[in-house]
Amino acid sequence: MSMHDPKRNTTFHDAHSPPAYNPHPLHIALALSDLLGRTHPLMLTPAWLALTATACWPWGALRLPVAALSLVFTLADGIGLALLPRLGRSFGPITPPLLALALIRTTLTFVAGLLWATWPGLLLTAVLDCAISAASFYATWVEPFQIKVTQAELHSPKLNGHTPLRLLHVTDLHVERVTAREEKLLRLVEELAPDVIVLTGDYLNLSSVYDPQAQAEAHDVLARLCEIARGPIYAITGSPPVDSHDVVPAIFEGLPITWLLDAVEELHVNGHLIRLAGLRCTRERHLDAPRLRRLMDDGSPEDTFTLLLYHSPDLMPEAVELGVDLYLCGHTHGGQIRLPLFGALITSSDFWKRYEMGRYEEGNTTLYVSRGLGMEGLGAPRARFLAPPEIVLWTLSS
Repeated sequence: MSMHDPKRNTTFHDAHSPPAYNPHPLHIALALSDLLGRTHPLMLTPAWLALTATACWPWGALRLPVAALSLVFTLADGIGLALLPRLGRSFGPITPPLLALALIRTTLTFVAGLLWATWPGLLLTAVLDCAISAASFYATWVEPFQIKVTQAELHSPKLNGHTPLRLLHVTDLHVERVTAREEKLLRLVEELAPDVIVLTGDYLNLSSVYDPQAQAEAHDVLARLCEIARGPIYAITGSPPVDSHDVVPAIFEGLPITWLLDAVEELHVNGHLIRLAGLRCTRERHLDAPRLRRLMDDGSPEDTFTLLLYHSPDLMPEAVELGVDLYLCGHTHGGQIRLPLFGALITSSDFWKRYEMGRYEEGNTTLYVSRGLGMEGLGAPRARFLAPPEIVLWTLSS
């Protein structure tokens, strides 16, 4: 089937009304942080001075150098965050991440003063502050642009083609503007030349859903993706607040991308027959699980290889029960900011860390939770730490 066959360009207007959605606690928290993000950092000067006073209080005779050190690091943090949008790296607000860094530094300095209020203790505190600065710089300026290509293989007797099928999974673009990350994505896709591309939702940043420039630039990225793709592209929707049904159709307008809106399609590539199922996400398991069961009850033979596209990993128990062979999703960002040895603090999944990122095998079902490409919006920091952006190239064979 030709990629440019207009019959394949299913739009939102062909689907039923979107399912209901209840706000997730994480999105509520992000909305509250967005209110703080609208406050200019200088408006919080009394807060910065209060945090400085708190940090230096236990240091006795060393309070003055400790206060100076605290103010210098806070100023450096603010400059680094302010330069990100000016240099086209990312476009988040300054105040929420600046406040988070200030609270971390204040806690560190206060505890150090309680334990070791001496010049050597101050030197150690300065070294630790420098480490925080280095981690912050890496998380905001470096890692968000280091896209990793994960190679994955799956062999199944249900696949009967003689040539392996190379399928590229891309998710969580979260476009604010076209940056170095999106440009690198397009270069990688052109180099990899997959047979099929699947997109599993969240095309705009949460802050940019109704931003006309972000919408236009997201359309440009997808249009360029269509130009370099050598095979069909399939897409599903992501989280309802991000992939709003009154916005996303315009982003895909006129593009030869097949929408799977609670739909199943047979995919014939390289001699393989794949039952490709796409389900819209509400992030409500009690709503989406019955819809998945109805979707899979389409009379397809049991020996047909089934690939499920759903934005979140939260339907894994149902996918195992229904005999799905491969389940591709994103949504968690791998936590986006991870701690060594512990991993993700936040996954926005009902199962928390059970399916935080990577490959999982349960029964006859393989699940892969991609870290995706972009970052959360609103007041969340535009940062990735120990969770670099990822696209996944699958080699499927008999």
